[in-house]
Amino acid sequence: MKLKELVMMTALACAGSAFATDVEVLHYWTSGGEAKSVGQLQIMVKEAGFGWKDFAVAGGAGENAATALKARVISGNPPTAAQIKGPSIQEWGQEGVLANIDDAAIPGKWDAVLPKVVADIMKYKGHYVAAPVNVHRVNWMWVNPEVLKKAGVVGTPTTWDAFFDAAEKIKKSGGIAIAHGGQPWQDATVFETVALGVGGTEFYKKAILKLDQKELTSPTMVKVFDTLGKVKTYIDKDAAGRDWNLATAMVINGKAGFQFMGDWAKGEFSAAGKVPGKDYLCVAAPGTDKAYTFNVDSFAMFTQKDADAKKGQIALANAIMDPKFQSIFNLNKGSIPVRSGVSRAKFDECAIKSMDDMDSTNKNGGLLPSFAHGMALPTATQGAVTDVIAKFMNSNMSSKDAVAALAKAAKTK
Repeated sequence: MKLKELVMMTALACAGSAFATDVEVLHYWTSGGEAKSVGQLQIMVKEAGFGWKDFAVAGGAGENAATALKARVISGNPPTAAQIKGPSIQEWGQEGVLANIDDAAIPGKWDAVLPKVVADIMKYKGHYVAAPVNVHRVNWMWVNPEVLKKAGVVGTPTTWDAFFDAAEKIKKSGGIAIAHGGQPWQDATVFETVALGVGGTEFYKKAILKLDQKELTSPTMVKVFDTLGKVKTYIDKDAAGRDWNLATAMVINGKAGFQFMGDWAKGEFSAAGKVPGKDYLCVAAPGTDKAYTFNVDSFAMFTQKDADAKKGQIALANAIMDPKFQSIFNLNKGSIPVRSGVSRAKFDECAIKSMDDMDSTNKNGGLLPSFAHGMALPTATQGAVTDVIAKFMNSNMSSKDAVAALAKAAKTK
């Protein structure tokens, strides 16, 4: 074969395999199931005719990725998309760097297939700028039924009074009532669940989401801290600094009866070969069965100059919202699809209960963003509030002092 022909054939082969442009995606999904899900998204984007440039930044629960994103945006070279959620989407929108992806959302009928409270988070000034991937329910209580049975607890507690009765019995039987990791975000997770269970949906909306000073300093908030203080007494002395998955392992292994944690905990039970409804129970935390605190992962799209890059963005947004991807991703992650129209066939009973509860709370006003997981408050405010909760959990601070400190922290901008 002549050199000229070889060069032409090579060029044709390259042209056939090359993509119009690459979609660069910044994310922090680097663990096994998450990485597998990202791989599926890559395949779907490539099937749409676009290349994939992976920009994975591990560690820091997304903090490292956020730092990398800021550096890229400041340098004038933002990625096509970045894993961002909650109020951070609005903060980036105010910087004028997010792209309008209505070209995906309108034909895809996103307004019809997404809960309004979720859709609103994905929009900036009425236009979609981000695509949601999943829904994690936060206000779960994970239960080891054998621990309860051994302690003589009948049934699963649905009120705080019944919960403390059960916790006392577990403690007397020699077990640990509550598996907990003493880290600020875990403390905040338990706090918001207690606040919802003690005060109810409207209280949560006013005190936690709107930071209403009247509600923040109310007798109800004092009762929230009183209840949280009682929760503390059933956590073992070695909880400080413990990772959440190690706390989950305590429930799995029968060392503890309960854990308050989002449904990412379910992945740990599944990995251990445990069956929901038999080896463990997933129930709404006491007093929260008519509410649903959510944590939604999403990808915000950043303004691109190149026309092909903009088309790649729309292809990525369509892939994220595709029922096929929503199913594969959430089966791997332990979460549930954020959109309607996804088959339930392969999901377990915890996921199906989560889907049913999300549907019902979306209708009754009980579908609520989790402040502890970055869905509700500006970053600085969330940090200040979390600091107060962590201090309360790790000291002898009184409920009244905690309420005063919380009201002050809520004013942090």
